[in-house]
Amino acid sequence: MLGIFSIVTTEILPIGLLTSIGSSFTVSDGMAGLMMTMPGFLAAVAAPLVTAATGRVDRRVMLGAFVLLLALADFLAAAASNYWLVLVSRVMVGITIGGFWSIGAGLAGRLVPARSVGRATSVIFSAVPLGSVLGVPLGTFIGDAAGWRTAFLVMGGFTLAVLALLLLVVPPLPSDRATRLDALGGMFRRVDTRFALAMTFLVVLAHFGTYTYVTPFLEQVTQVGPGLITVCLLVYGAAGIAGNFLGGSTAGRHPRAAFAAAAALIAGATLLLPVLGRSAVGAVALLIVWGVGYGAVPVCSQTWFAKAAPDSPEASSVLFTASFQATISIGALVGGAVLDRSSPSTVMVLGGSAAVLSVLVAGAHRAGRPLGAIGRRPGRD
Repeated sequence: MLGIFSIVTTEILPIGLLTSIGSSFTVSDGMAGLMMTMPGFLAAVAAPLVTAATGRVDRRVMLGAFVLLLALADFLAAAASNYWLVLVSRVMVGITIGGFWSIGAGLAGRLVPARSVGRATSVIFSAVPLGSVLGVPLGTFIGDAAGWRTAFLVMGGFTLAVLALLLLVVPPLPSDRATRLDALGGMFRRVDTRFALAMTFLVVLAHFGTYTYVTPFLEQVTQVGPGLITVCLLVYGAAGIAGNFLGGSTAGRHPRAAFAAAAALIAGATLLLPVLGRSAVGAVALLIVWGVGYGAVPVCSQTWFAKAAPDSPEASSVLFTASFQATISIGALVGGAVLDRSSPSTVMVLGGSAAVLSVLVAGAHRAGRPLGAIGRRPGRD
């Protein structure tokens, strides 16, 4: 959980520092959004390749190697003399995300008894909203007080501490079965895997196409200062923690309904922000709704992929990671292009429309197949 917290915080830290980093190197907000695009693309490629190439290596050793790489990426960003070096550090972050998530996201079954796997998975994925509620607001506060480079420097030191804890506390985890690339191809033939991919793509596209640029929205539309922006991100993250555990408690029994509800909350919040988000009160209220919705998304997505391929837990984690991270980068890229050509409000409306489509996809899946069919093998679809 702490490893994923470090990764998530480093990955989305530029959201709170987007304007200050961009102005340091004289690049636009849309161009600065490449800091979100780069890790996603690299993670999508690294997830299957790194996991397959290191399939016989002890999983604790690999987790430690990825955390070390993350710390080096933080230090490189803190010392970067130009924007391209910052992007190089984001490449390193992407490789870390792809490898660590693919291995770590599905480890609950090896660390706790079977009856506790669902709760342990929620604990692991609580790192995602915790990165928002603690990591990003704290990083934004440090960036405002001492400069964005200091925020990355502090994050690098924290990541080294996580590495020490991981090596001391996590037991050896010898690989029991190497993940082959052809196993991923077999998963694509499963109906539920394809629906999981569609839902994940649309929801994550909607979220990161908008949330990446929530700081420019709050600055330009809501017209609040840096201090209140930090508070807004903190409130959003706190709501995300609640959403994570709500999603974790229902996704195991009702994966489609939980996923659809999360998408509906994101759709409602982003579509209403251009109207109600002009006041600080309205923006905060909608960020709470948004946080609850997105907090449930990672655990819902991972649960759905796992149920679609119960016989291949690490392969399902690889596919979850690759699809999730690729869509993060696409969302950030599309949102940045729209922002540079229009306005933050337009970004919110387009993202909300993508979230509405994901709700329709969930409805189509419900109409086409009964819930009890989730997880069956292709021959029984």
